[in-house]
Amino acid sequence: MTAAPALAAPPAAVPARRTERQRSQGRAAWNLAAIVVVWATSLVVVAVWVAGGEVQSLAAGGADTLNALGRAAGLASANLLFYQVLLMARVPLFERGFGRDGITRMHRIVGFWSFALFSAHIGLQILGYAVQAGIDPLEQAWQFVWDYPGMLLATAGTGLLLLVVVTSVRKARRRLRYESWHLLHLYGYLGVGLAIPHMLWTGADFTVSPAATSYWWAMWGVTVATVVVFRLGLPLARSLRHGIRVGAVERDGRSGVSVRMTGRRIDALRARGGQFFVWRFLDGAGWTRGHPFSLATDPADGELVISARFVGDGTHRLATLRPGTRVLIEGPYGTMTADERRGGRLLMIGAGAGVAPLVAILEEAEWTPGEATLIVRDHTADDALRVGAIDRLVRERGLRHAPLPGPRARTTSPWLPASHAQWAGADLIRYVSPLPAETDVFLCGPQPWMDAVRTDLRRAGVPAERVHLEAFTV
Repeated sequence: MTAAPALAAPPAAVPARRTERQRSQGRAAWNLAAIVVVWATSLVVVAVWVAGGEVQSLAAGGADTLNALGRAAGLASANLLFYQVLLMARVPLFERGFGRDGITRMHRIVGFWSFALFSAHIGLQILGYAVQAGIDPLEQAWQFVWDYPGMLLATAGTGLLLLVVVTSVRKARRRLRYESWHLLHLYGYLGVGLAIPHMLWTGADFTVSPAATSYWWAMWGVTVATVVVFRLGLPLARSLRHGIRVGAVERDGRSGVSVRMTGRRIDALRARGGQFFVWRFLDGAGWTRGHPFSLATDPADGELVISARFVGDGTHRLATLRPGTRVLIEGPYGTMTADERRGGRLLMIGAGAGVAPLVAILEEAEWTPGEATLIVRDHTADDALRVGAIDRLVRERGLRHAPLPGPRARTTSPWLPASHAQWAGADLIRYVSPLPAETDVFLCGPQPWMDAVRTDLRRAGVPAERVHLEAFTV
C-alpha cells in the first residue's frame, strides 16, 4: 500500500439532522416497543398453555406428559410463525426497533427454531397419542393425516416449510440463483396458510376457550393484514403517486450497470444515502420478482440511482431496461445512513457492489478534506463500480481513496487482497485511520467478508457502536 496521504487535523463534531442523544433515544424507544410486543404475545401463549391444564398433564407422566410437551412445542412454533412472517412484512415497528440487519438475523433464527419446534410437536404428539391408544406410532401418524380435520393440509404445509428450510441453509443458498431461491422462499407463506386450519379446527390449546380462539384468529388476521398493507398496499400506492420511471441505463465498469430513475416529488420519499429499495421493473414477464438494491447516489439530487454487478438474471436484466420503463418500489428501508455517525473521522470499507451505498452516504454526509477514507475491494481493478463518482469526491471534496483489487489473501485477514498479505488487517486499519476510537466505520459487502472485516476492526480498537452495517441476505 502506498504511503497514506497527510491526515487533516481532528475534525469538529459533525453537524447532524438530529443530535446523538435524540437518535439514541429514538432507537431505544422503538426497540423497547418492539420487544414489548414480542414478549407480550409470548406470555399470552404461555397463559393459553397453562389455562388448558397442561401443567397438570406435564406432571402426570406417560402419554399425558408427551402430549403436554407436544402442545407446548406446537404453541411456541405457531407463535414463532407469526414473527417469521411479521419480521419480513416491513412493519415500521420492527424495521425501526430492530433495524434491517437485526431483522435479517432474527428471521433466520426464528425460522429454524420454529421448524425445529414444529417437528418436535409432530413427533411428540404422534408418540403421545400412540401410547394413549396402545398402537404403533406409524399407524398413529397415518390416522392423524387421514382422520383428523385439517391434517392433510397441514402435512402439505409441512412439506413446503421443509423445502424453505432446506433451501435456506447457506450451502444450498450458494448453489441457487437468487431468483430461484426467492421463488421457493415464497412457498413458506403457502405452507403457513395450509397449517392454519389444523391449528384452529383441532388444536386443543387453540380452542380451549373463546378468548384463546379469538386471540389466535386476531393474530393471524393482523399478520395477514400487515402483509397486505406493508408489502402490497403501501408500496403500490407510493409507486403510483411518484410515477417512477427509468431515465437512463449506463454501464458501470467492466461488469456492472447503473440505472437512473426519475419521478414526481422524489424528495417526498424521504430516502437517504445508504438506504435501499426493493425494485420491480415493468419490462415484461418476470416483473413480479423484486430485487433489493441500495441507492448509489444521494437522492437529494432529485433522482434515484442504483448500481449493480452482473451476478444473475436479475442484474443482467437491468442492462436491457429501456428509458420510460415504469418501476414499482418498496421502501426506503435501512438505517445505515449518515445520521448514524457519532462524529470524528469516516472510514468506508466496501467490496464489489457494496461500494454503491457508501458513495451515496459520502455524497450526503458533511466532512472536511482528508477526514473521510474509502477502501474498496474488487477482484480486479476493471471490476470497480462508481469510479466516476469516487473520482469526483476525491477531486472536489478531498476523499482519501484506497482501491485494493486482486484475489483475496490466504491469511488471518482474508478480506484483504493477496498483494497485501503481509499486512495484519488491524494494522492496516490503524494505518489508514490512526484514531480508531474516534472513527465511524461504514461497512458493506458479502456477509463472510464483512465478518472478517469486523474482526479486524475490533482488534484495531474501533468501538462496536461506531461500526455501521446492514445485511440483506437471510
